[in-house]
Amino acid sequence: MSTTSGTSGNKIILGYLIGALGASFFATKGILIKLALIENVDAITTLTWRMIIALPFFILIGYFGYRRRVAQTKGKLLTWKALATVGAIGALGYYLASYLDFAGLTYISAQFDRLILLTYPIFVVLIGAIFQGRPLQPKMLIALFISYGGLAVIFARDLQLDGHSTIIGASLVLGAALSYAVYQVLAKPHIDRIGARLFTSIAMTAAGLVVIVHFFIVNDLSDLSLPPRAMMLMFAVATISTVVPAYLISISIGMVGPEPTAVIGNVSTLVTIGLAVSVLGEPFTIWHAAGAAMVLIGVISFTQMDRVAKEAAARKVQIPS
Repeated sequence: MSTTSGTSGNKIILGYLIGALGASFFATKGILIKLALIENVDAITTLTWRMIIALPFFILIGYFGYRRRVAQTKGKLLTWKALATVGAIGALGYYLASYLDFAGLTYISAQFDRLILLTYPIFVVLIGAIFQGRPLQPKMLIALFISYGGLAVIFARDLQLDGHSTIIGASLVLGAALSYAVYQVLAKPHIDRIGARLFTSIAMTAAGLVVIVHFFIVNDLSDLSLPPRAMMLMFAVATISTVVPAYLISISIGMVGPEPTAVIGNVSTLVTIGLAVSVLGEPFTIWHAAGAAMVLIGVISFTQMDRVAKEAAARKVQIPS
C-alpha cells in the first residue's frame, strides 16, 4: 500500500513539474510576439506562421501517437464524431484564445498580458464547481486568493503605468483567458481516453487549419513574405512557445487534472516578468516584486494541499471494505 501511495505521490509531483515547465515555455510567447511587432509583423500573420511551422510536428507526432494507442487498445480508437469534437475543442483553446491573446498584445505590455491570462484558473475552478460539482476546499481558496491578490497588486501598477489605452487589450486577453479555461475543462476526459499526445496533435492541427483559413480571408499570400530576423522569431514562436509547451500542458492535465495545472500556470508570470524586463526593457517596480512573491506563495501552497488531498484519497481507495 505504501509503495503504491508513494508512486502516486511521485506522479502528482511530476505532473506539477511538467505543468510548470510547460507554462514557462508558454511564457516566452508574449516576448516573442512583442519582438515580432517591432519587426512590423501583425498578430494574424504571426499566428499563421506559428501554425504553418508547427503543423508538421503535430501531424507527425499525432500519427505515431495514434498508431501506438491503437496497438494498446487493439481496436478502433477514434470515431468521426470524437475526431470532430476534439478538433472543435482545439479550435476553442488554440485558435480563439490565441487570436484574442495575440491581438491584445498589440495594445498592452507582455507583463500585463501574462497577468490577465493567469486569471483563467479562476474560470477553471468555477466551471468545475458549477457544472461538474467539484468541491472547493477552503484552504485551497485561501491559496488562490493569495495568488490572485499578488496578481492584483501587479495589475494595478501596470494599469497606472500604461494608461487607459490598455482597456481594449485587457478585454481581448480576458476573452482569451476564458476561452482557454473552457478548453482545459473540456480537454480532460478526451485526454484520459485517447492520451495527451494524440489529443494535442488533433486539437492543434484543427486550430492550425482554422488559423490559416482566417489568414487567407483577410490577407494575401504575399503577406507571408518576411525578412530573415522576423522569420527567426516565427520559428521560435512555433516551436519554443507552441509545440513543446502544448504537449507538456496536456500531459500535466492528464496527470493531475485541469485545476492544479491551471493554478501552476501562475509561475509563468515570473518568467514573463524576467524576460520582459531583461529583453523588452519593461518597467519592474517594488509593487511587481511584492505581487510576484504573493503569486509564488499561493502557487506553492495550492500544489502542496492538492497533492496531500489526492494522496489521502488514493489511500482511502486502497483500504479494503
